[in-house]
Amino acid sequence: MDQSLYLMLDSKGSPIARGRVQGNTSGQYWQIQVEDGKIDEILEHKTLLLLSMMDSEPSYQGIIVRSRNDMIQLEVTKVDRDSNDMRKNLRVAVHFKSLIYPLTGRWKGRRAIESNDLSCGGVAFFTDHSLQVGEQLEIVVPVTSQPLVVRCQILRMRPTEDAAIPIMYAAKFVDLCNDEETLLREAVFNLQLRGRPKTS
Repeated sequence: MDQSLYLMLDSKGSPIARGRVQGNTSGQYWQIQVEDGKIDEILEHKTLLLLSMMDSEPSYQGIIVRSRNDMIQLEVTKVDRDSNDMRKNLRVAVHFKSLIYPLTGRWKGRRAIESNDLSCGGVAFFTDHSLQVGEQLEIVVPVTSQPLVVRCQILRMRPTEDAAIPIMYAAKFVDLCNDEETLLREAVFNLQLRGRPKTS
């Protein structure tokens, strides 16, 4: 994964663009080339949060100093918050149909679901079957660069206003390997930057 690639968020934590650091990152001032053609949207903000796609890299806050074409100069300071937690909590509305398989529940076979949102740390989905809080299952995530089958645990359920699908379940991913985390992070970053829910 590209160490120079950062997701740029506004002061409320909403992703607005992706940027690639040009040159040295050891100094106080960074030059960043804005990708996705969103330079005008970036310049509406005074400060940005820079969230690296790399687990090992910290996050930064940047104050826009100047801009030219698709390049901006930022005065950066390291952010104290846990970057990995920030990446895990970055949530995107994404709608895909998929399947779940039981690991600890009393049911067998497979069940159809439709997702509501996805983060690096978990997924929320609808199903017309009853699940229990604490239950573990496997879920197929089809929006990564190659489909993933990952383990998750039901955290909570929330009633909906749709009589056809009355419950939404929120689940956290468990026992992810590094490759699975990387694929999920890339998918969440890419979906966020498209600026609209994806339907498959």
